[in-house]
Formats: sequence, C-alpha cells, structure tokens
Amino acid sequence: MPETYVSLGPEQVRDRSDKIGRGAAHDFTVSVVTAAAGFEVAKALAGAVSDALLEADMVLARGRLVGLDFLQTKAERAARGRLRRIDLRFRARVDDNQL
Repeated sequence: MPETYVSLGPEQVRDRSDKIGRGAAHDFTVSVVTAAAGFEVAKALAGAVSDALLEADMVLARGRLVGLDFLQTKAERAARGRLRRIDLRFRARVDDNQL
C-alpha cells in the first residue's frame, strides 16, 4: 500500500425531485490517508483535493451537476496511530431530466 493515498468512500443518495424535474442529492466522502508523521501532509493534500473538486467544471455521463458543497472534515489517527486520516464530506446536487 502506498504511503499516501486518496480514496472515494461511502455515498448516500436521496431523491430531490420536485415539480420542475427529477434530481438527487449525493452525500459522499473522500478520504486522505498517509503514513507521514503529523497531519501536515494529510492536511495539505486534503486542501488540494477539496479545491480540485470545488473548482472543477464537471461533466456527468447522465444529468447535470447543479451544486457541489463542502460539508465537514474529520481528522483522526488510524491503524493504532501509524496512519493519519482525513475524511472530507461533500454534497452534490444533480438534476436528471433524462428519461
């Protein structure tokens, strides 16, 4: 396993359709994990991941991304203190009027 990596974690999707059209809210987690000492490396990478997601002009295979918001971060030691882990939570709002 690499010393530092990013992974896409759990996702929860809820219907957010309305009278105008179909849509969904996707709450998802992106995790940054590193064996580097301290949280400096993990925090720098977590900031870069957040910036990349929030500033990206995303094109979806289906539907249209109408909003992407940062929700929260949780930082912790993992694997009996050998790893540092930062979980970034986001919410994406997708409209999908394709049938």
